[in-house]
Amino acid sequence: MTMDPRDTTPGGPGRETATGVRFRVLGPVRVWAAGAELPTGPRQQRLVLATLLARAGRPVSLEELVGLLWEEDPPRSAANAVHRYVGGLRRLLEPGLPARAPGRWLVRAPGGYLLRVGPDELDLLVFRRLVQQARAARDANEAVDRFVAALDQWQGRCAADVVPEDPAPRVFAAVDHEYVAAVSAAATAALRCDRPGAILPAARQAAERHPFNERLLAQTMLLLTADGKQAEALTLYHRLRADLKDTLGMSPGKELCAAHDRILRGPRESGPGPAGPAPARPAPDRPAPHLTPAQLPADLPCFTGRADVLEQVARFATDGDGTLHVLAVDGIAGVGKTALAVHVSHRIAARFPDGQLFADLGGFSPAGGPADAGEVLAGFLAALGIDAARVPAHTDARAALFRSVLATRRVLVVLDNAHDAAQVRPLLPGSSRCTVLITGRRRLTDLATMNGARLLSLDAPSAAEAARCFVQRVGAGRPGTDAAAVADIVEHCGRLPLALGIVAARVTAFPDVPLRRTADELAAAGEGLEAFSDADRCNAVRSVFSWSYRTLGPDAARLFRALPRRGRGELSTAELAGLVPVPARTVAGAVVELVRARLLTPVRPDLYDVHPLVLAYAAELAREARRRTSVPRIARAGAGRVVVPLAGRRTRASRAGVPPRGRPALR
Repeated sequence: MTMDPRDTTPGGPGRETATGVRFRVLGPVRVWAAGAELPTGPRQQRLVLATLLARAGRPVSLEELVGLLWEEDPPRSAANAVHRYVGGLRRLLEPGLPARAPGRWLVRAPGGYLLRVGPDELDLLVFRRLVQQARAARDANEAVDRFVAALDQWQGRCAADVVPEDPAPRVFAAVDHEYVAAVSAAATAALRCDRPGAILPAARQAAERHPFNERLLAQTMLLLTADGKQAEALTLYHRLRADLKDTLGMSPGKELCAAHDRILRGPRESGPGPAGPAPARPAPDRPAPHLTPAQLPADLPCFTGRADVLEQVARFATDGDGTLHVLAVDGIAGVGKTALAVHVSHRIAARFPDGQLFADLGGFSPAGGPADAGEVLAGFLAALGIDAARVPAHTDARAALFRSVLATRRVLVVLDNAHDAAQVRPLLPGSSRCTVLITGRRRLTDLATMNGARLLSLDAPSAAEAARCFVQRVGAGRPGTDAAAVADIVEHCGRLPLALGIVAARVTAFPDVPLRRTADELAAAGEGLEAFSDADRCNAVRSVFSWSYRTLGPDAARLFRALPRRGRGELSTAELAGLVPVPARTVAGAVVELVRARLLTPVRPDLYDVHPLVLAYAAELAREARRRTSVPRIARAGAGRVVVPLAGRRTRASRAGVPPRGRPALR
């Protein structure tokens, strides 16, 4: 074990904590007890410790820890592994702690764990306290002293020895952004009291880590000039201008140009003075005025219900807490995710004066596959007024340019029908002024872990909401409207908005037909999906389910086709395992696939539900699979009356009492 080289607590030289335990996360993760450094164990255990420290005394959920350790592909034993790492950390901090004892430091919190740290026991908390004191200081000299002490806590990136630099998980990136903000505020104070040298080392370091942060680079240039290093400041500017042009196809922004102008005008204007650069002179290579896109699709004229969800989404999307707002709405096919996102976007659009961007990412579509993020970015940049010749060729460079363009704008970005987190991540702005609404069938847990997204699962509306929606679409004053018939229609549609919309469109096409007749026809159609086919043999309900089914591997597809054997109702993991004769491990993997495709809905751990129309689709597939295996068997028997279909053709022979699949649609 080694001693802390500075032999100090995070609180400052010569101070020791009351418990004798100290933690560092601003740089490599380190722990000391009684002056001796403790070995923090393997990387994954150190990553758990780093996450708990970066949250600085706030709870960390088990789900987030699993996501950080294994991203999108955790093993079945992930939760047990996290518990083992936590146990290892407890024994590290309290060697004599009995097994299963709660301990003094690392304790359970709702859904996860919490590391108790005092204000002088963690460098991050000391840093935050000193920054707060600096911002509240009565004069610039006192502020600079406090800022210097605060920035001295940093020994590198947050958890530099256990997390990647690009992209860093959001919990660590957010801490690093605190450092940049503190350097920026410190530079302003140092210029006011003519002490540039006190902050210059930290500014240089921050500028090196964030080479495209124009405000930080501008302040570093002014500090260099005020410290008598005008040539270095100009070199920094010209190097950045070349990097912007080569990497992003952009020119320097207002603040950089203004700082450059002040440096060229001489020391009296580039030294101490008011915070922030002076107004910039017009430059021939300055970007053209930006456009204001308005790409939202038309809102549904009869959207109703979902009041609680709408309020929750609207409040989150416009909450000014200084972070980028990302909300990912998931749910089964046809549940109304897109309609909800478009409706709430129209409600809050006025709060985003710089425009609204919309893209269908094609995550679950019949052809073409998921949209390429680079192509989506090219469309967004064009909508924002960026000339096509300035759009880089590679997706990463386009994403960087997109973040730069939106850095000072307040824009709403709606990403519909996402496939996974990897497709979405390049499309996220970097500015806290923007908001992103995402819809998709999969629950984007990795986006929550790495980017701080809020996740919201959208269930089918209540029976009352579904009835109101249906009545509004068909018209409350139509002949024969009665509550009992509407209730039956809602029940036969499984309260699924897509199915209700199909039936409502059919009802409005025949306004003289009583709703009771429609309800009776739906009942007579049984539990299949043929009742939702139109006159052209198209079936939107079957189609949207099929797009999810096509993503499944063979084992998951087999388990899905077996679901109707159990019938309606919730299923436990054990009941799912009993549906197919395969090993339990294979069933567990298949269940994960079905949940990701939203063909199976988790109710709580080890308990799942299936929407009745999804179950009806599974039954159709099961019958089709049985038919395909039975036809060759009959043919081999030599009956002579059954013709095996040729490849590429489908023929069906009906038998007494069983209608062919192509039965006519209702009316």
